Amino acid sequence: MLVQDLMAHPAITCHVNDSLDEAAQKMWDHDCGVLPVVNDEGKVTSVITDRDICMAALTQGRPLHELLVNLAMAKHVIAVGPEQTLGEAEQLMSRHRIRRLPVVDAASRPLGVISLHDVAIEAVRPDTRLKQGVSKLAHTLAAVCQPHAATKQAA
Repeated sequence: MLVQDLMAHPAITCHVNDSLDEAAQKMWDHDCGVLPVVNDEGKVTSVITDRDICMAALTQGRPLHELLVNLAMAKHVIAVGPEQTLGEAEQLMSRHRIRRLPVVDAASRPLGVISLHDVAIEAVRPDTRLKQGVSKLAHTLAAVCQPHAATKQAA
């Protein structure tokens, strides 16, 4: 199964210079917890999560309309292409302990987002096309949910 078969699309994005309240409003309006962040050329340069917004508000002590997305967004982006396999996407999620990946074209323009939620919904469908179904999902979820501190201690 390919990423394009399960991804949520079209991608709901925000701009690096949008305010955090604009990003939060888009998340609320579209019931999502992550937005790919695009630059002036429309290329995905990062992502921002609802947690990123909350932590920026807490640490900066200022209203969201005064803070820009570029202050709170991830420092680098892990993305996947639409033609990559679901297994490849799950490996990226496991390795980087992330729940959602922006899906981008060859020019890094946003196409959609694939999440553990999308995989979980497919895995429990009676007619799922996933070869390893729930078993693979369980391993991916366990890796993603591993606390960062425990990983550092084990290394």
